[in-house]
Amino acid sequence: MDAGHRHADRGAMLAQFAARILVVCPRCSGRAVVVPRPGGPELRYSVDLLFLPRRLACARCGATAEWEPERRGGARIGATLGGPAEPFFGRPLWLQTRCAGRVLWAYDIEHVDALAAYIGARLRERGSVSSSLAMIPRLPDWMTSAANRGEVVAGLAALRAQAGRSAPEGCPDAADGSAARPQQRRATY
Repeated sequence: MDAGHRHADRGAMLAQFAARILVVCPRCSGRAVVVPRPGGPELRYSVDLLFLPRRLACARCGATAEWEPERRGGARIGATLGGPAEPFFGRPLWLQTRCAGRVLWAYDIEHVDALAAYIGARLRERGSVSSSLAMIPRLPDWMTSAANRGEVVAGLAALRAQAGRSAPEGCPDAADGSAARPQQRRATY
């Protein structure tokens, strides 16, 4: 990555990276994936991904699980994104590593690439979007600090390499479950 490049924030939301989430399989500890169940409604907005029924599937051992959003009256209670556990099944993320004394995590390779483009940039430009759901403005200070740039860029490179592994032996050390707790807040629609 060219450390001197520029990044202009376009206001991408974390929900945009929640269509395909790589997780640790509950049965074999290999790489599994959480995706919207086939045949569901068409997406109008990326935030709709928080309310769609989900399927966890492991190609290695065949494990599957289903998730449905909770209902309260006419409202659907969806998932809340954030942290080293995926929000539907509570499984540890496959893409996580210890970095700068914290856990660096991502949902999939596209998420890693978006973070790497921003973190690795020497010139970071704020976009005109001021959405409270935008991902870049909500990144923790330790990730965006110039003092940690080298370590975070290296951590993102480790996540990129991790994305190519699928065997249980490739399970990330940080995925031991100690930091993997899904967010307790739930989105309502």
